[in-house]
Amino acid sequence: MAAPERAHARVGFVGLGNLGLPMARTLAADGWRLAVHDVAPGREVPEGAERVTSATELGDCQAVCLAVPDDAAVLGLLDGPDGLLARLAPGSLVLVHSTVLPATAGALAERAEAAGIGLLDAPVSGGAERAADGTLTVMVGGRAEVVADARPLLETVGDEVRHVGPAGAGAAVKLANQLMMFAALAGAHEALDLAAAHGVAAEEVLAVVAGSTGDSWVARTWGFFDRVAHAYDAGATPVSERPWSKDLWEVTAAARAAGVRLPLAGLLAQTMADRVEEHARAAEERDRP
Repeated sequence: MAAPERAHARVGFVGLGNLGLPMARTLAADGWRLAVHDVAPGREVPEGAERVTSATELGDCQAVCLAVPDDAAVLGLLDGPDGLLARLAPGSLVLVHSTVLPATAGALAERAEAAGIGLLDAPVSGGAERAADGTLTVMVGGRAEVVADARPLLETVGDEVRHVGPAGAGAAVKLANQLMMFAALAGAHEALDLAAAHGVAAEEVLAVVAGSTGDSWVARTWGFFDRVAHAYDAGATPVSERPWSKDLWEVTAAARAAGVRLPLAGLLAQTMADRVEEHARAAEERDRP
């Protein structure tokens, strides 16, 4: 297995959504010879990239990156007689940037290895802004030699690429990150509700918290999830596919599979989507001229 080279290797990219499109733009702008596909034919194509009408046309790529919504979409692209694992040549790479279950990532890596293909679970964190800057955090699970081959691609989209363990480990760390982030977000919402009930504006609370023990990334970037929700609205992404819904349910599924009790995760999975969507709608109404 050899590391892909800019300008020479054909790299496939599937999924041009909220994160996928800026990631693909970053790769194309850095000189990678990109062929892109999305199930929505009207999605924008990065400058310099080639649009293909079906993912099956990516079988001659040296590497394929997936940024699709969920496990089912990843499995649909990779498995079966027409899937990419059957079409890619031995020595090719598959980078799964989607948030998937650790068990899904592990099983896919085994099937890929049997076909001579290196597959990594390489989910990302940082949002669309950092995807556009190529400064995402990438958490990678898989064999060390495959990670080494994939680094030129991974380091194009991320300024922190961390190999966290074997296949499935990247997926597990991503779910752990999502749980910590949404727990902090839920706490921030309730804290601001408490302050508002006593006549204190959110801006005052956030200013104090910035220098206090309650500080967090969520507090420092307050409004981030409103912007993300609006971007998902613009792309007509169903609420069920947004991270505050899908990712939290994946956390609970991974916990059940591992026999781990996560009562807070269960509560967040049931309540967080409504909270984020309602806050985003209220912010939109407030900002409307």
